[in-house]
Amino acid sequence: GGASGGEERAAQATRQQHTGAMAGKDTKAKAAANAQRGSNSSKKVKVRTSPHFYRPKTKVQKRNPKYARVSVPGLNKMDKFRIVRFPLTTESAMKKIEDNNTLVFIVDVLSNKRQIKSAVRDLYGIEALKVNTLIRPDGQKKAYIKLKPDHDALDVANRIGII
Repeated sequence: GGASGGEERAAQATRQQHTGAMAGKDTKAKAAANAQRGSNSSKKVKVRTSPHFYRPKTKVQKRNPKYARVSVPGLNKMDKFRIVRFPLTTESAMKKIEDNNTLVFIVDVLSNKRQIKSAVRDLYGIEALKVNTLIRPDGQKKAYIKLKPDHDALDVANRIGII
């Protein structure tokens, strides 16, 4: 039994090593479990007082683009030449020029009164007292431009070439 005795002693030594290692692991595991138990024991469920869920507000980052999406800023397409299309030369328009000191123009449908007023000032050098507009049944916008008393509509009409 000399050979078997040597084997038995070797087996016993390995058994002791294993149990020692297990004991070390076991104490570590217990310590970790205790630590875990301590941290989780105080957790409570949040009481919900409303049936609605409101998504939490998160941080909104400021835009920081890598490159400009538009290379050049766009031009203003509604310039004075697009706003005022042409003067109206109907009989009723002529009557307005003579009697009411008012010029009548067909203007762009998308233009507003302020734009019409400034376009007439730029194109013809006249100050408008007020601008009335209407959209005709054919879809065009008509503008009645009442001139200030120091401007005469008849003179302006002659200069433009209406009369």
